[in-house]
Amino acid sequence: MAQYNTLLYYCYTTIEDAEQFAADHLKFCKSLNLTGRIIVAREGLNGTVSGTPEACRAYMEAVHADSRFNATEFKIDEVDEPSFVKMHVRYKEEIVHSGLRDPNIINPQIQTGKYLEPKEFLDMKNAEDVVILDVRSNYEHNLGKFKNAITLDIENFRDFPDKINELAKYKDKKIVTYCTGGIKCEKASALLLHEGFKDVYQLHGGIIKYGKEAGGEDFEGKCYVFDNRLAVDVNTVNPVAISTCYNCGKVTEKMINCANPECNEHFTQCEECGTAMEGCCSDACKEHPRKRVYDGTGYYVKVPQPVNKKEKVSLA
Repeated sequence: MAQYNTLLYYCYTTIEDAEQFAADHLKFCKSLNLTGRIIVAREGLNGTVSGTPEACRAYMEAVHADSRFNATEFKIDEVDEPSFVKMHVRYKEEIVHSGLRDPNIINPQIQTGKYLEPKEFLDMKNAEDVVILDVRSNYEHNLGKFKNAITLDIENFRDFPDKINELAKYKDKKIVTYCTGGIKCEKASALLLHEGFKDVYQLHGGIIKYGKEAGGEDFEGKCYVFDNRLAVDVNTVNPVAISTCYNCGKVTEKMINCANPECNEHFTQCEECGTAMEGCCSDACKEHPRKRVYDGTGYYVKVPQPVNKKEKVSLA
């Protein structure tokens, strides 16, 4: 039996005292000896935390006890060690950065795509009038995606609104969005509806829930996650590797961050190139004076920052 749990969750809800809540929530998480990353905004919570089963149970009970968060769904993974080294709770303008901050235009609490539960998605995804749309970033869908899914050339989710025109040809289709845990789909599907798409759905709970409840059928490759595991298996039905080494082209599912902190590129790299390149994506990064020591994992602990600092903070 695994000694730890990792919880993935989000909740769109109004938090009037979001900055103070973030500071208080950090203290609470530390009192439970949890590690993880949580974003707090006026529009809700977005988090991944890790700890003992008892600590995680206490955390979930506390979240559900607050009427603002009682509808929160937790995806629970059993892990052999904590998925983070430290505990961070950040206050930000959005719980997933989209640049769509006008609640009169995009507000998942008011309008969003219709939920499809994993088994409903499984039954629907291959229909001729259905388009499966991946709303994640390049480094995520390069590692793994649903078979025949439409992917977008975006570096960050905030680039998604600029791609709406590319999707116009699918307006007469049923559009089903998906992402890791569901949080991006809430805004992506809401934006599609705002832009005149009529029949919009989203995979409820994302790739992670689909893997747990429907076996992950037809999800090709691995799923990128925002903790020190970096990638997790999803498909137990018909798995296949689709990602290749950034440096040599060999098939590999190992995802890392470049050892050069000023690059920090997310990319797939085989074990051999990882050793030869010392965890870097290029020779220039390999020679960089601030290059971090590569330990074979490609995961690096972030430099601590003040809890409520508002500038952009990377999640991975």
